[in-house]
Amino acid sequence: MTEQTFVLPDVGEGLTEAEIVQWRVAPGDTVAVNDVIVEIETAKSLVELPSPYSGTVGELLASEGSTVEVGAPIITIGSTDAGTQAPAEPVSVPEPSDPGGAVLVGYGTGGAVSSRRRKPAERPVKASVGVVAKPPIRKLARDLGVDLSAVTPSGPASEVTRDDVVKHAEQASVFRNIETPAWGAVREETIAVAAPAAPVAVASAPSSDAREESIPVRGVRKATANAMTSSAYSAPHVSVWVDVDASRTMELVKRLKASPDFADVKISPLLIMARAVIWALRRTPMINAAWVDTEDGAQISVRHYVNLGIAAATPRGLLVPNIKDAQSMNTRELAKALEHLTLTAREGKTSPAEQTGGTFTITNIGVFGVDAGTPIINPGEAGIIALGAIRQKPWVVDGEVRPRWVTTVSGSFDHRVVDGDGISRFIADVASVLEEPALLLD
Repeated sequence: MTEQTFVLPDVGEGLTEAEIVQWRVAPGDTVAVNDVIVEIETAKSLVELPSPYSGTVGELLASEGSTVEVGAPIITIGSTDAGTQAPAEPVSVPEPSDPGGAVLVGYGTGGAVSSRRRKPAERPVKASVGVVAKPPIRKLARDLGVDLSAVTPSGPASEVTRDDVVKHAEQASVFRNIETPAWGAVREETIAVAAPAAPVAVASAPSSDAREESIPVRGVRKATANAMTSSAYSAPHVSVWVDVDASRTMELVKRLKASPDFADVKISPLLIMARAVIWALRRTPMINAAWVDTEDGAQISVRHYVNLGIAAATPRGLLVPNIKDAQSMNTRELAKALEHLTLTAREGKTSPAEQTGGTFTITNIGVFGVDAGTPIINPGEAGIIALGAIRQKPWVVDGEVRPRWVTTVSGSFDHRVVDGDGISRFIADVASVLEEPALLLD
């Protein structure tokens, strides 16, 4: 019998290590070429690795929860026929729920990276026996806390589609459905920040009488911590905010929802905010720039295109996928792009390519009922803007106090790149569009 050793491959993200999340095989199991054998987590995504060999699993050389460097052996597979080794070509791993996107594992990615979300515990969801829905749709419903039996199907043969589930679970209701755990015996937790080059120890399960537990920092949390620390302590942040009468924005959202042209697209105030940001960036290009340190000295890179990032809270942590060349999209195209970005992030399928190359970021903190904040700038950008909750408040209009839909627009900017007048003009432009969306018609 010939024994083959499979090493942790470079999944094409430019990373040097990954965490073993879950083994899909055990010693003695029989595997074929392209059978998924392990799930790993990098700083950017969850990836399922297929076997490049067929044969019998020998030894698992890395335990679940351990961090392994690229090139390190992780499993041995015994084969009675040397010809069963996979050819030295990219191994394609199709994603069942997305027939259009294949993933090349071990040899670099040519497209979206196949991934799935890992939850620490299953959330109880009512049974949906008798409902026609594909497994990925049932998983999405379970993640969003949606009872499939309460969803009105729109697919053929009364099949529940992904759009049916999403329309049934608006963002605000999803937030309200998050369970609030009772206070436990643990009064305090310590989250250990491991040194970048030091090996990360696997956290042991706490004893029944433990009052504290330590959670190793790795994966997305580690990448986010490094990026936010670098940004906070290298870019001098300046924050500004303004209250806005967004009543006409809410009227426009209502009209778009009623329009047949947007019947199959999710419409929200975030869409108008995105259009306002793109318009304002065109009027103040330095907001769309970035500070770059080179061997010849510092430079300011001004991008004449907009890769619009949308901060997304996912079970794996904070991700900021971006919409490429958003400045070239019309309102319908931008709405579709926002919907795709949101669904992809919720399903844990955001690829590394979708998280790189951003030029400016929007964070929609209003869906959590928050009015304003001072967000940290995403590295490689010069600003980030936050859309607060839109509420009915008393507002003076033509000398009279009237109920209006009011929100707060806040943001943080890199003062090395842009001065106060440019920052103020940009925020004022965004506010102007939210107050009067007709400005977008110029």
